[in-house]
Amino acid sequence: MRPHDVGLAGMVTAVMLAAVVVGEPAAMGAMTATEARHGPECTVPSLPGHVVDVTLADTGSSMMSRGPGPSGSPGPHGMMSGSPGPSGSPGPYGMMSGSPGPQDTRMRLSVTPATVPAGTVSLRVANTGTLAHEALVLPLPSGQTIGQREPGSDQRIDESDSLGEVSHDCAAGKGEGISPGSKGWITLTLRPGRYELVCNFPDHYARGMYAELDVTGR
Repeated sequence: MRPHDVGLAGMVTAVMLAAVVVGEPAAMGAMTATEARHGPECTVPSLPGHVVDVTLADTGSSMMSRGPGPSGSPGPHGMMSGSPGPSGSPGPYGMMSGSPGPQDTRMRLSVTPATVPAGTVSLRVANTGTLAHEALVLPLPSGQTIGQREPGSDQRIDESDSLGEVSHDCAAGKGEGISPGSKGWITLTLRPGRYELVCNFPDHYARGMYAELDVTGR
C-alpha cells in the first residue's frame, strides 16, 4: 500500500469512529425520551379488605400525536391531536378528536371483581395505557346507569360527591395522575350500594372511562 493510501485509510477510520461516538448520545437520548413517557414501575403493597383491580386503558400511540407542553416538549399527560383545551389550545390530558359517543371504546376503565361485600374495600389501580389517568369513586344514584353524567364546559363531570380518588404514582390517594405503566391505590369503607368508578380528566369520561362497582350487604 502506498503512503498516501495509508493516510486516506486512517482518515476514513477516524471519521467512522467519530460518527459512532457522536451518534451514541443521540441514541441514548432517544431511549431516555421514550422511557420518560412512562411512569415509575412499582409494587402495590398488601392491601386490607376486599381488593378490586381497576384497569385504566386507552388505545395507544396509533391514534395520538403528542402535543407540546409548556416548554415545547411533550406534555405530561400525552396530548391528542385536534382537541382544544378551554383556551382553544390542545389540552394536556389526551383529549381525542371527533365527537364522543356512549359506545366509544378508545378509552376504558374496568373493575375486577365488579361486586364485593360492604366494609373495607381497597382499589388497586393500574394504568396500562399511554396517557395519564385517574380513578374516582362516585355514588351511583338510584335509577341511574353508568355513563349518564353530563360533563360541564371543562369536559369534566361533577365530582363533589367523590368518596375517594386514586391519582398518585406508586402511592395511595390523590396526585397529579397515574402515569402510563404505573399504579396507585386506596382503601375505603363502602356501604352497600352502587358506585361508578370514573376517570375525570377532561373528555375521558365522555370517551368511556367509567365502570360500575356493586357493594352488597354482609
